[in-house]
Amino acid sequence: MAFNNKHAIVTGGGSGVGAAIALKLAEDNAKVTILGRRDKPLIETASKHKNIDWKVCDVTNADDLEQSYNVIRKKVGKINIVIANAGKAFSKPFNKMSSKDISSIMDVNLIGVFNSFKYASKDMESEGWGRMIAISSTAGLKGYSYVSAYCASKHAVIGLTKSLSIELAKKGITVNSICPSYVDTPMTERTIENITKLTNLSAEEAIEELVSSNPQGKLIQPSEIADTVSWLCNDSSNSINGQSISISGGEI
Repeated sequence: MAFNNKHAIVTGGGSGVGAAIALKLAEDNAKVTILGRRDKPLIETASKHKNIDWKVCDVTNADDLEQSYNVIRKKVGKINIVIANAGKAFSKPFNKMSSKDISSIMDVNLIGVFNSFKYASKDMESEGWGRMIAISSTAGLKGYSYVSAYCASKHAVIGLTKSLSIELAKKGITVNSICPSYVDTPMTERTIENITKLTNLSAEEAIEELVSSNPQGKLIQPSEIADTVSWLCNDSSNSINGQSISISGGEI
């Protein structure tokens, strides 16, 4: 697949899934700009391919994101693809959560997606072509105990993408979400560390617990998500719109 002259934004692009997506799109010959809140991981990922540029930005801050997009446009060109990957996760029993817990996760997982899509939409409309892809989760398709805030935020993302896909369908823009189960990333490593601290489980036993709902019994690889993103960005996927694609080994 080749995306000559297509400009892709990947939020949370410094590590994990975001970095894998950025590298895959760069290999597909897209011009890629990765965003994140820390410069070190962005610089490290950008150094891996000549087609990747980077900018520090907070997707929860609408003004910061809009200004960043303006800077990026002047440097690279109009934005054709947005991969809203930046996310936040934590586990906590419902009766121990506060309203701040809910709002903080919604700020990143929902408002961050909204901002990332909104300030690129005019570019896509003017070009008559665009791809908006949110990295959601199987937690957006079902419930899990002790992560009700995370599940709520990911369900909200799916609602946003499904509605937006209808609104933009006749403008040459597709809007989809990808819903992996637990992925082999630093975020999952932190989850495993948290489980071992709170229980008597070893790291290996914690992983077994995490993958127990996946019929294949394994963590999802970032490359599997990146390949799916690449496919959704190709013209052969023009009619794939408003979908929530589960990458979960058959869990959903």
